[in-house]
Amino acid sequence: MHVCLFNSSGEMLIQQRQPFKEGWSNLWDLTVGGSAVAGDTSQQAAARELFEEIGLRYDFEGLRPHLTSHFDEGFDDVYLIEADIDLSTLVLQQEEVQAVAWATEEEIIARIQAGTFIPYHEGLIPMLFALRKQRGNITSYALL
Repeated sequence: MHVCLFNSSGEMLIQQRQPFKEGWSNLWDLTVGGSAVAGDTSQQAAARELFEEIGLRYDFEGLRPHLTSHFDEGFDDVYLIEADIDLSTLVLQQEEVQAVAWATEEEIIARIQAGTFIPYHEGLIPMLFALRKQRGNITSYALL
């Protein structure tokens, strides 16, 4: 599960993982990510991880993910949220997050290419930015 938080300027909140964290240490990542535990809904996991990692409360009740990606061991629900957050008000989880910053689509892709961001498929990043204000796969519906 991932939550990507965007501001009204069209930037995504990204986090830098701690140097002592196993897996992708010191690399930048999407806003938050994590796994559901037994009994959790996807929405409960998203709310918990958002609060645990950056101290932000958000009500995911009744909210469906924008994207779901399937892989051999399970699936990854991705929630896209727009909110203007003052970074100085966030409480970073010391066990996981060393820093946060706002970044443009181009800045994130440049970080992936430079090896300083988790190596997501580069096509994922433009898709997240494009879908942040809409749902579904088409931009308009024709009446038949």
